[in-house]
Amino acid sequence: MYLFAIIDWYSRFIIDRQFDQTLEIGFVLETMKRARLLQRPHIVNSDQGSHFTSPKYIKLLIKHEVLISMDGKGRATDNIAIERFWRSLKYNEIYLQDYQSPRKTRQGIERYIHLHNRYLPHQSLRNLTPEAVYTRTVLLPSTSE
Repeated sequence: MYLFAIIDWYSRFIIDRQFDQTLEIGFVLETMKRARLLQRPHIVNSDQGSHFTSPKYIKLLIKHEVLISMDGKGRATDNIAIERFWRSLKYNEIYLQDYQSPRKTRQGIERYIHLHNRYLPHQSLRNLTPEAVYTRTVLLPSTSE
């Protein structure tokens, strides 16, 4: 089972995600199309994996006038927001569970993403939740204050 997720860099909010049984590019393209409807990103950052260097993926982003940013080879820190989320998901959910089926795995991960977005405050967000910052219900005070 594979999971592709799109995170808002500033708020750490998981905008969209998709599970798939294969590494075919279709699920990545569909997720990007949905995310494009939800949020109009100006820049999309990714690693240099085959999905993200695919002509279909690049054409989709160019069509929607989205700037493409790619990590340097072997530099996971270039995309630290999603890498940190993957670490938290693994250590706070996946490694603690004994999922008995793909369905249970998806349910557990979906539950964790909901928890991450709505209920887990982040120190980098001044202890606000990603959802609060993403939806602008609470604005972060300026750091110059």
